[in-house]
Amino acid sequence: MDAATAPARWLRAREKEENFPVALRWLPREPRRHLHAVYAATRLIDQVGDEAPGDRVSQLLTLRADLAGLYQGRTPDDPVLQMLAPTVAACDLPQEAFQELIEANLLDQRVGRYATFEDLLGYCRLSANPVGRLVLAVFDQSTPDTVELSDRVCSALQVLEHCQDVAEDHAAGRIYLPQDDLAAAGVPEAALATGGPGDPACRAVVLTQVERCESMLEEGAPLVARLTGWARLAVAGYLAGGCATARALRTAEGDVWTQPVRPRHVDTVASMVTLLGKATVVAQ
Repeated sequence: MDAATAPARWLRAREKEENFPVALRWLPREPRRHLHAVYAATRLIDQVGDEAPGDRVSQLLTLRADLAGLYQGRTPDDPVLQMLAPTVAACDLPQEAFQELIEANLLDQRVGRYATFEDLLGYCRLSANPVGRLVLAVFDQSTPDTVELSDRVCSALQVLEHCQDVAEDHAAGRIYLPQDDLAAAGVPEAALATGGPGDPACRAVVLTQVERCESMLEEGAPLVARLTGWARLAVAGYLAGGCATARALRTAEGDVWTQPVRPRHVDTVASMVTLLGKATVVAQ
């Protein structure tokens, strides 16, 4: 990456791919800057784990050492980590959250299947939940209660993304749909490459995960009311993006093969308004 220009350009391109608004334009400049920095670092970790040529394990271990060095006061060479450094200092971000994200990507290098949904959630505890904890830290609103609710939301967001990317993940040698669900539906792994309208069993397995995610999002929704100030708005945007994604997957009847399934902006906004309205009532 070109240190002078890459972070901003790369960040904008990546953020457009997400199901949720990474840093709402309505937020003040400082929290927006911190959220962008956190997002860039988490995406860098995923990029190394998913796309880097060569020895990804070695590169992830180097990145882990670089992150540890940042917390020890050393100036990192990577422009994304340079962008992160002021946010780490200003928001007291938990180092273990980044280390868990590294561990999730190391796990991806040796594990490509999950036997049950609970096993998949175990992976999400490393690959997704730390991101929510970093967001809470940005707004200084981490408590045992908010962390527990955030974990439910983040795990749901991660599984919904896996549902959208079934064919892409299969091509990379990874299957995140639980093996027991595939076996119960009589779906062989090879079918995940194409799936689509001609294979209702494939679509049914996807919709099973969507239903689980909808329950998790509902369980995590009280988080919005637990938060105050700008944190409430930001997190409502993430949760709304998850609700809109689940709705899009249901509308597509679980067919994530014929064409990409993306949440509609209007659905995200509608869900966000509903969540904020409920949170205001609860807070009163």
